[in-house]
Amino acid sequence: MLRRPRSLAAAVGAWLAVALVLAGCSSPLEELTPATAPSQAPVEVSGPEGEPPVVEYPQPYDVVRAGSRTIRPGAGEEIEDGGPVLLHLYAEDGRDGSVISSTYLDAPAWYTFDPESLGQNLHESLRGKRVGARVLVVEKDGDVPVVLVVDVLPTRASGTVVETSEELPQVVRDPDGAPSVRLPDGDPPDELVVQPLVRGSGPQVDVGQVVTVRYEALRWSDGAVFDTSWADGVAPQSETIGIGRLIEGWDQGLLEQSVGSQVLLVVPPRLGYGGTGSDLADETLVYVVDILDARYQVTEETTGEDSGDDPEEDSDGEPSDASARAAQDEATEDRTTGG
Repeated sequence: MLRRPRSLAAAVGAWLAVALVLAGCSSPLEELTPATAPSQAPVEVSGPEGEPPVVEYPQPYDVVRAGSRTIRPGAGEEIEDGGPVLLHLYAEDGRDGSVISSTYLDAPAWYTFDPESLGQNLHESLRGKRVGARVLVVEKDGDVPVVLVVDVLPTRASGTVVETSEELPQVVRDPDGAPSVRLPDGDPPDELVVQPLVRGSGPQVDVGQVVTVRYEALRWSDGAVFDTSWADGVAPQSETIGIGRLIEGWDQGLLEQSVGSQVLLVVPPRLGYGGTGSDLADETLVYVVDILDARYQVTEETTGEDSGDDPEEDSDGEPSDASARAAQDEATEDRTTGG
C-alpha cells in the first residue's frame, strides 16, 4: 500500500488554467502548416523523447493563428475517446519565454480524454494521436501568447510478454489492461520475488526518479485485493523511488526495470509492513505494477532552457543524487507504513 501522492492533484490543478485557455477559443484549433499560417513565425521544438522540450521562437511571439502541430507522431496505442490519458505538459508565455507551468517539475497529469476534462481545443489537438506523440499548441489568453507542448504517455504496460513459472502468481489482463491475479497453492516465498510480466522498451528506473505507476495489490493469505489504482476515477500514483518513501519491496524490486513494463512483486513482511502497526504487518503481499513513467524532476530554472547540460547530471555526466539525498533525509519520518 502506498501513500496517496499530492503530486497528481497538484498537477491537475496547475493545468486547469491552461485547459480553460484552450477551451476558450471561438473555433477549434487547426493543424498549423506553412500553408495555413504563412505570416506566423515558426516555433521550433526539440529534445529527445521522454525529456522536457526545448522551445525556440522569436520573442515576443505573435500568435497570428491559433492551432496545433504534431512534432512527433508516436507509435503506441491510439488515444480513445472517453478513456484515460496521461500527459506531460509544458507551457511558456510567448512574450518572454517564461514558464507558465510544467508537469516536469512534479509528475504527469491524468485526465479523461474528453472536452470536459481537457478543454475543447486540447482535446481536438490530441484526437487521433498515439502514445509517444509530442504536440505543439499555440493560443492566446487575452494578450498572453501561450506556447504549449504536450507529450502523450502510456496508461498501461506495453511490450514483450514474458513467460513465467506456474509456481508464481498468474496474471491475466483485461482489454483495458487491468490485471487479475490467481495465487498458487502453498506457502508464500520467504524472499522478494521480482518477475517482469511485460518487458517495456523504455529507460530503466533509477534511484531518485519520480516513478508513475498503476498497480493491483493483494494479500497472499486470502487473495483479497486491498489496494488498486485501476478502479474508476483513481489516478496512477507517483512517488520518488529508492529513498525510503515506498516499502522496501518496491524500492528494491522496481529499480532497473524498464519503463513500459509490468512487474510482479511478491513481498515478504520484512520488506513490506513488518514491524509496523499496519494490519498488513504479518502479510506477504503481491503487487502487479505497470510502470508508466520515470524521470528525475527538473527545476523551474532549468526547465526548457537549452543550456547544453543536463540539470540532473553532475560534471562527470552521471545523474546527480543530491536531490535524492535531500529527499531521503526529509523522508526519514515520512516512510510509507501502511497508511
